[in-house]
Amino acid sequence: MGPRAADARTRTPLTRERVLQAASDLADRDGLEALTMRALADMLGVEAMSIYHHLPNKDAILDGVVELTFAQVAAEAGGEGTGPAQTDAAGWAPAVRDRILGARRVLLRHPWAPVVIDRRKSFSPAMVAHVDGIVGIMRAAGMSHDLIHHSLHAIGNRIYGYVQELSDDGQAPPPGQLEQMRSFAPHLAAMLAEVAHVDPESTLGWCDDQTEFEFGLDLLLEGIERRRLAEAAGAA
Repeated sequence: MGPRAADARTRTPLTRERVLQAASDLADRDGLEALTMRALADMLGVEAMSIYHHLPNKDAILDGVVELTFAQVAAEAGGEGTGPAQTDAAGWAPAVRDRILGARRVLLRHPWAPVVIDRRKSFSPAMVAHVDGIVGIMRAAGMSHDLIHHSLHAIGNRIYGYVQELSDDGQAPPPGQLEQMRSFAPHLAAMLAEVAHVDPESTLGWCDDQTEFEFGLDLLLEGIERRRLAEAAGAA
């Protein structure tokens, strides 16, 4: 038996799951722009055509790595279906906060993921399950479906663990642009010149660092809690 035949017998079989994990690892290591079919095939040690037997094109791979990422989000949350049944009215906000910040921890390990979610307008089953878990927590706290619906709109741009509209804003305005802004927006220019985000490990965009993300999330959850209390008092 020759070397090639031996290699064929010992080589790990190519599967959809193996392709997606390799794609995620490649994007983690080299960035999203490096994720090409040729680079992925090289990483797997196969011909590019072999990948097409499992995933028909790059868009399918991008959708698949988002699904893989949110499977990790579910694991970070402790598995599906465990949170809501154990959450009372007093504990709903910390439970939702933990779930959202858990998603953020996963996305910080995969900083390319927000770009793919926005670009592909992804809404995979695992993403739906993430939102469903949050709805379950709110419902267990006694909130009406109407209040939950409004609340999801309020926290929607943070629910997956990042601020969507800022996810591709990679840097602060350059000094020259700030100088130009002083003539027509002096207050904004002064703020931007002073504010600095100096923790790159917690950042998914220039203004989307951990402190800013948690500040906005906490304001929203506090406001929803006031509405929940008012709704409960009205029902009583």
